[in-house]
Amino acid sequence: MRQSAFFQRASRIFQEHPILFKLLIVSTVSGGGLLAFSDAGPFERLITNSSQNESKKKKVVVLGTGWAGTSFLKNLKSSSYDVQIVSPNNFFAFTPLLPSVTNGTVEARSIVEPIRNIVKKKPYNVEFKEAECYKIDPVNKKVYCRSNQSPNLDGIEEFTVDYDILVLAMGARVNTFNTPGVEEHAHFLKEVGDAQKLRRSIIDCYERASLPSVSEEEKKRIMHFVVVGGGPTGVEYAAELHDLAFDDLAKLYPSAKDYLKITLLEAGDHILNMFDKRITTFATEKFQREGIDVRTGSMVVRVSDKDISTKERKTGETVSLPYGVVLWSTGIATRPVVKDFMSQIGQAQRRVLATDEWLRVEGCKDVYALGDSATINQRKVMEDIAAIFKKADKNNTGTLDLKDFKEVVSHICERYPQVELYLQKNKLKSFDALLKNAQGNDKKEIDIETFKKALSEVDSQMKSLPPTAQVAAQQGEYLAKCFNRMELCEKNPEGPLRFRASGRHQFHPFRYRHFGQFAPLGGEQTAAQLPGDWVSIGHSTQWLWYSVYANKLVSWRTKMLVISDWSRRFIFGRDSSKI
Repeated sequence: MRQSAFFQRASRIFQEHPILFKLLIVSTVSGGGLLAFSDAGPFERLITNSSQNESKKKKVVVLGTGWAGTSFLKNLKSSSYDVQIVSPNNFFAFTPLLPSVTNGTVEARSIVEPIRNIVKKKPYNVEFKEAECYKIDPVNKKVYCRSNQSPNLDGIEEFTVDYDILVLAMGARVNTFNTPGVEEHAHFLKEVGDAQKLRRSIIDCYERASLPSVSEEEKKRIMHFVVVGGGPTGVEYAAELHDLAFDDLAKLYPSAKDYLKITLLEAGDHILNMFDKRITTFATEKFQREGIDVRTGSMVVRVSDKDISTKERKTGETVSLPYGVVLWSTGIATRPVVKDFMSQIGQAQRRVLATDEWLRVEGCKDVYALGDSATINQRKVMEDIAAIFKKADKNNTGTLDLKDFKEVVSHICERYPQVELYLQKNKLKSFDALLKNAQGNDKKEIDIETFKKALSEVDSQMKSLPPTAQVAAQQGEYLAKCFNRMELCEKNPEGPLRFRASGRHQFHPFRYRHFGQFAPLGGEQTAAQLPGDWVSIGHSTQWLWYSVYANKLVSWRTKMLVISDWSRRFIFGRDSSKI
């Protein structure tokens, strides 16, 4: 009886609500994994609204998967965007460990993480295209791309991608300064492929020098390794090469070790010129003790297949050095596609693509540029001096008391970071102290001329940010956080006051925080220059380097692989194979 009553109630419910019957049938047939509806109703309206929301999402195109682009993708958490990634590499590479790849301390696969692994659990819709962007059309908001796959594969090699917002994070190329022969004969160290090629070339030199048919003179040439550029990359590579040669290869190639020579060429007065003098002196003396020939004031003028020519600044003479392998590490230059883009938007006269303090490309709406592909064009205080004074002078009296500045001081320091740098350099405790110095003891109020006098030297503290991974990663994280709060900050701007207009800027401007820098010097010794003018050199700093770099690796997979590579090196030595 109870079963009969249950079926009667169920029959009545299905007759009154036929859609439930259809729902049950479809769910049963599909094993519970598929729900379908044929009647128009609330469910159909839900689907329609969902599709409308999807169509309203802004399409964000990210060019590049380096430090800036990957940091942006990792920190983007808003589901309001459809993201398309275009890059010739389908992975992110931890570039600070590239010198370790060249000598077999770390394997190339250990420092790369597939970009699809990084973005697979993100709340936004994302697509990746392995291709190279060769043209940007800011007028029609299109990027033109070319596949870097084998031409034998079927399919269209070129295609275009539309965007609402473009994030340009393509990085930069090596700067050869148009030196003849560099492109054809020198090695670089910008990509994983560069490190692998360099590693094979080193082992090739040892193998050739071990052949009995090679003359003594040729062995000396083959075993001469030249590094051009005394920056962090060049110095670290020279140190890593020295360790590889004397710790490992000397045992495997005993007949070749006597011919080994490492030369480091630097056009400036000293190596590691961005570091403290204590580090520079220590590195130079260490290299000299270990037999690494450090030549400062040597500018390379030509590179051939067998020798490199330098012009010595002291004597003016041109010296020819036979070599086996040469590494070129002398800075960066703008990519051709970015150069073309700059000419389209009126920045053709600049060396580097310029953005404002919010990383927006100047003269181009809805385009952002991060990392080595651009530089921030910090606005000068003196350009806005009259507007700042007027904003503080609410009563239009033409003079100001120190109290009148209280409402705008924080906005001035945030909008113009060179003000804080000037205060720190001159050991002034506050902005008030700066004004009092210009005001004089006999004045109680400040006029526009006194205000100009107080800030006249502030702009001299403006400096461009260094093209480092640290800067690029912070810019990517900053821009992602801005995108996450885009809708909220459109209604409630959070940035500083607009001095030339009313209201506030939508976001706080980007501010770089320097956490220090390392210079591995070989022999398990590293130099570190950390905030607060703290310098540390030695074996303990090497372990700090290990811990910091292991922590900065992008995933637990790469952390474990790199740590296992380091452990393997301690136990078994470095790998000398060419694979």
